Amino acid sequence: MHSPAVQSAVRKIFRRVVPLFFVMFVANYMDRVNLGFAQDELRADVGLSAAAFGLGAGIFFIAYAIFEVPSNMLMERFGAKVWLTRIMISWGVVATAMAFVNSVEMFYALRFLLGVAEAGFFPAVIYYFSRWLPDSHRGRATSIFLMGSGTATVIVGPISGALMEMHGIWGHAGWQWMFFVEGVFSVVLGFVVYRFLDSGVEQATWLTDEEKSGLVAAIDAEQEERDARRGEKAARVSRWKLLADPQMLLFLWIYFAINVALYAVTFWLPSIVDDIGGVSDFQVGLLTAVPWLCALVALFVSGRVSDRIGRRRPVLVVLLLLGGCGTLLAVFVSPWVGLGALCLAAMGFKPASPVFWTIPQSYLDARAAAPGIALINSIGNLGGFVAPTAFGIIEDSTGSTKGGLVGLTVVGFLAALSVLLVRGGGRNDRVRARPAKAPAAPAPESTPGAARRADPGPAPA
Repeated sequence: MHSPAVQSAVRKIFRRVVPLFFVMFVANYMDRVNLGFAQDELRADVGLSAAAFGLGAGIFFIAYAIFEVPSNMLMERFGAKVWLTRIMISWGVVATAMAFVNSVEMFYALRFLLGVAEAGFFPAVIYYFSRWLPDSHRGRATSIFLMGSGTATVIVGPISGALMEMHGIWGHAGWQWMFFVEGVFSVVLGFVVYRFLDSGVEQATWLTDEEKSGLVAAIDAEQEERDARRGEKAARVSRWKLLADPQMLLFLWIYFAINVALYAVTFWLPSIVDDIGGVSDFQVGLLTAVPWLCALVALFVSGRVSDRIGRRRPVLVVLLLLGGCGTLLAVFVSPWVGLGALCLAAMGFKPASPVFWTIPQSYLDARAAAPGIALINSIGNLGGFVAPTAFGIIEDSTGSTKGGLVGLTVVGFLAALSVLLVRGGGRNDRVRARPAKAPAAPAPESTPGAARRADPGPAPA
């Protein structure tokens, strides 16, 4: 039980900082995936093939993966206030510039720059929580932050659809208005972030001296306790050694598959809904929100069920099978019934990510947790590149998205089968990484940078 001063400080952080990060994540996810709503008009005006569109949608994730670690290192140098503001404003500027795309090359360049601008945002926020909140409150703060992704998937459709209805105003296309308005919102939000965010507890003028000292002491005490539990010197585990572990390879594949399925549905859902015919851009936006509303319900229910039964693998298998069945059904039914099938797909693939992350956390020991989680996140997020790219190639080759939906079905089913081979993820089957055979000897202390590169939560699907 923390002191009254610490509890008072935590309440203030939840009122001031956590909601700000929530809104930032909404804007972040909106600027990342709004591309799907501009697909048809953008392709027609710029002359993009389906394959070119898919490659541009996916190239974002290549840049994001490359620059994630350098971004986190620069945050340490410049401070969270300056660096998170920079991330916010720069991605807003690039998102706004998408309104002026006039060639395939410019489309690729801006999507790559958007990945560079956003890189490091998610782990930076997670690290920020670790320096501002005691461990007992970080889970709730992270959950609220992650709700920004789910909220964005619901509201991005109606908002983007409404902006697309501005087609022709002052001679600009609807997709141009969508990118411009949503990008400017992120830029403005960046200046708000600079006004209300502080790099460290010591700089927070809205906390009393007693609250500051109590909060810093509580966080430092928890860190010292963790260091003591894992020994005076913690062993460093390289990513290359982790790749030799068959269980880690399974984790990499499963999370990669989840991201392939999730981002394929995210980027191509507006186009699939548009095939219904006879609906306006705003109505398309409203209809695309329906699967994600269903996914939010599934997210809540699956989390409660997995926590209650204490066994994550069966829940994850059911979710992946549900997602695979939804995409398979969408291939063979009418567009309206297909929308219902895609609701099932979203209800399976969207909650799969947070349930998945509980499994490697129960498998990896303290020495392997930081590099292990970072490795899974880095490789898994490449699914965001593969999914839209493959979908575009398939549509160019076949003239339909049905081949891509069949591919998602296969991915979902294979991932579900792979989960059955995984150890860990339940009260009775927790397995720690095998200790070294040699006697424990002092080893170099793990660096703070490794902890910052660890991404303890799911990716901003």
